[in-house]
Amino acid sequence: MAMADTIRGEAPGARVSAKLDWPHAIRALRRLLADKEDTTQVFEIMRALNGSATARGYHRLLETQQGGRIAYAREEFAQRLMDDAWLDSLPAGSVGAAYRDFVRSERLSAEGLAEVSRKGLASIEEQHPYAWFGRRTRDVHDVWHILSGYHRDALGEACLVAFSYAQTKGLGWALIAVGAGLRSLKEKRYPYRKAIWQGYQRGRRAAWLLGEDYERLMAEPLDQARRRLGITPATIYDSIPRDARDLVVAAR
Repeated sequence: MAMADTIRGEAPGARVSAKLDWPHAIRALRRLLADKEDTTQVFEIMRALNGSATARGYHRLLETQQGGRIAYAREEFAQRLMDDAWLDSLPAGSVGAAYRDFVRSERLSAEGLAEVSRKGLASIEEQHPYAWFGRRTRDVHDVWHILSGYHRDALGEACLVAFSYAQTKGLGWALIAVGAGLRSLKEKRYPYRKAIWQGYQRGRRAAWLLGEDYERLMAEPLDQARRRLGITPATIYDSIPRDARDLVVAAR
């Protein structure tokens, strides 16, 4: 069966829809911009706009050197990220050590993100390869915070979703980035939109992160991993004072 047929959901058991629901996505975006902590809206947007991108990403994974093995094993990375003993075993200076410090300082958890995703995207728990790939994309989000250098402030999230659009081609990510950029139009003191645009450029120039073996990546020195993956510094984001990075969505 052709890949295009599979993406359209014509394969037996396929649940991914390529149909775009822009009205629902825009309503969810408005709620998200009003409260950046309402992350359920992110998954509402993904459900409305990202179906075909998820399917295409899965097939792209199969075409990579190690993707067939990763897809065959179909491991649930969230379970690994919830293993405190494993996280504590990762060496200082590694991607995993930075992730461990990040989630503990922010009081985050992979299971917490998974629980939120189920509220906005119930199909993410289906026993289907596309759903598994969607969970994999969800579970590495906070690892991408570490690799990209973007924090959890509003601007950091906006830059990371632009980065994520470049990596995944999921229109939901693009919508959130554009929405954040438009919200910042009245705020002239800092280059918010340039920072978001740089996020997209950085994601486009980097290696395809969804093809990585994340268990190996987590043990790799962070600086080395960024060099290997072609992830350049977030110079514009870093130039904006920390206490001004939430204005990207606060401006009216």
